[in-house]
Amino acid sequence: MSDTTTEAPVLDLLARMTVDSYETSSLDIDTLILVRIAALVAVDAPPVSYALNLDVAAEDGLDLDSIRGVLTAIAPIVGTARIAAATGNIVRALASEAALGDLEVAELDDEFDDDDL
Repeated sequence: MSDTTTEAPVLDLLARMTVDSYETSSLDIDTLILVRIAALVAVDAPPVSYALNLDVAAEDGLDLDSIRGVLTAIAPIVGTARIAAATGNIVRALASEAALGDLEVAELDDEFDDDDL
Protein backbone atom coordinates (compact mmCIF):
# COMPACT_ATOMS: atom_id res chain seq x y z
CA MET A 1 0.00 0.00 0.00
CA SER A 2 1.28 3.48 -0.81
CA ASP A 3 2.24 5.85 1.98
CA THR A 4 0.87 8.74 -0.08
CA THR A 5 -2.28 9.92 1.66
CA THR A 6 -4.88 12.24 0.28
CA GLU A 7 -8.15 13.71 1.39
CA ALA A 8 -9.97 12.27 -1.63
CA PRO A 9 -8.46 8.87 -2.47
CA VAL A 10 -11.43 7.68 -4.54
CA LEU A 11 -11.50 10.85 -6.65
CA ASP A 12 -7.74 10.60 -7.08
CA LEU A 13 -8.12 7.00 -8.28
CA LEU A 14 -10.85 8.01 -10.75
CA ALA A 15 -8.70 10.86 -12.03
CA ARG A 16 -5.73 8.49 -12.53
CA MET A 17 -7.96 5.98 -14.33
CA THR A 18 -9.24 8.74 -16.60
CA VAL A 19 -5.72 9.93 -17.43
CA ASP A 20 -4.57 6.34 -18.05
CA SER A 21 -7.42 5.74 -20.49
CA TYR A 22 -6.51 8.89 -22.40
CA GLU A 23 -2.88 7.84 -22.60
CA THR A 24 -3.58 4.29 -23.80
CA SER A 25 -6.34 4.91 -26.36
CA SER A 26 -5.55 4.96 -30.06
CA LEU A 27 -8.12 7.73 -30.63
CA ASP A 28 -7.07 11.35 -30.94
CA ILE A 29 -7.84 13.32 -27.78
CA ASP A 30 -10.83 15.27 -29.18
CA THR A 31 -12.53 12.12 -30.44
CA LEU A 32 -11.79 10.29 -27.20
CA ILE A 33 -13.31 13.07 -25.10
CA LEU A 34 -16.44 13.17 -27.26
CA VAL A 35 -16.82 9.37 -27.13
CA ARG A 36 -16.45 9.45 -23.36
CA ILE A 37 -19.09 12.19 -23.06
CA ALA A 38 -21.46 10.05 -25.16
CA ALA A 39 -20.76 7.04 -22.94
CA LEU A 40 -21.42 9.09 -19.81
CA VAL A 41 -24.80 10.10 -21.21
CA ALA A 42 -25.61 6.50 -22.11
CA VAL A 43 -24.91 5.23 -18.57
CA ASP A 44 -26.60 8.19 -16.85
CA ALA A 45 -23.36 9.20 -15.15
CA PRO A 46 -23.29 11.50 -12.11
CA PRO A 47 -21.90 15.05 -12.26
CA VAL A 48 -18.48 14.05 -10.89
CA SER A 49 -17.91 11.80 -13.91
CA TYR A 50 -18.63 14.69 -16.23
CA ALA A 51 -16.34 16.95 -14.18
CA LEU A 52 -13.38 14.60 -14.61
CA ASN A 53 -13.85 14.52 -18.37
CA LEU A 54 -14.77 18.18 -18.82
CA ASP A 55 -11.53 19.16 -17.09
CA VAL A 56 -9.58 17.27 -19.73
CA ALA A 57 -11.78 18.73 -22.47
CA ALA A 58 -11.08 22.26 -21.21
CA GLU A 59 -7.34 21.58 -21.01
CA ASP A 60 -7.43 20.30 -24.58
CA GLY A 61 -9.37 23.34 -25.78
CA LEU A 62 -12.42 21.36 -26.87
CA ASP A 63 -15.31 23.76 -27.34
CA LEU A 64 -18.82 23.43 -25.98
CA ASP A 65 -20.24 23.30 -29.51
CA SER A 66 -18.55 19.92 -29.98
CA ILE A 67 -20.12 18.61 -26.77
CA ARG A 68 -23.51 19.98 -27.85
CA GLY A 69 -22.98 18.22 -31.17
CA VAL A 70 -22.48 14.91 -29.39
CA LEU A 71 -25.63 15.42 -27.33
CA THR A 72 -27.57 16.20 -30.48
CA ALA A 73 -26.14 13.21 -32.35
CA ILE A 74 -26.97 10.68 -29.65
CA ALA A 75 -30.39 12.08 -28.65
CA PRO A 76 -32.33 9.84 -31.07
CA ILE A 77 -30.57 6.80 -29.59
CA VAL A 78 -30.61 7.55 -25.86
CA GLY A 79 -33.77 9.67 -25.77
CA THR A 80 -34.62 13.18 -24.71
CA ALA A 81 -34.98 12.32 -21.03
CA ARG A 82 -31.41 11.02 -20.91
CA ILE A 83 -30.14 14.12 -22.76
CA ALA A 84 -32.01 16.38 -20.33
CA ALA A 85 -30.54 14.50 -17.37
CA ALA A 86 -27.06 14.67 -18.87
CA THR A 87 -27.38 18.40 -19.50
CA GLY A 88 -28.40 18.91 -15.87
CA ASN A 89 -25.45 16.80 -14.69
CA ILE A 90 -23.06 18.77 -16.89
CA VAL A 91 -24.40 22.05 -15.46
CA ARG A 92 -24.01 20.67 -11.91
CA ALA A 93 -20.47 19.53 -12.70
CA LEU A 94 -19.53 22.96 -14.03
CA ALA A 95 -21.18 24.71 -11.07
CA SER A 96 -19.34 22.45 -8.62
CA GLU A 97 -16.04 23.15 -10.33
CA ALA A 98 -16.71 26.89 -10.11
CA ALA A 99 -17.69 26.63 -6.44
CA LEU A 100 -14.52 24.64 -5.67
CA GLY A 101 -12.47 27.27 -7.46
CA ASP A 102 -14.12 30.01 -5.39
CA LEU A 103 -13.47 28.01 -2.21
CA GLU A 104 -9.80 27.57 -3.10
CA VAL A 105 -9.45 31.31 -3.75
CA ALA A 106 -11.17 32.09 -0.44
CA GLU A 107 -8.85 29.70 1.40
CA LEU A 108 -5.83 31.33 -0.21
CA ASP A 109 -7.15 34.74 0.75
CA ASP A 110 -7.52 33.54 4.35
CA GLU A 111 -3.97 32.22 4.35
CA PHE A 112 -2.54 35.46 3.04
CA ASP A 113 -4.71 38.10 4.67
CA ASP A 114 -3.25 41.55 5.27
CA ASP A 115 -2.58 40.87 8.97
CA ASP A 116 0.08 38.34 8.01
CA LEU A 117 2.17 40.83 6.06
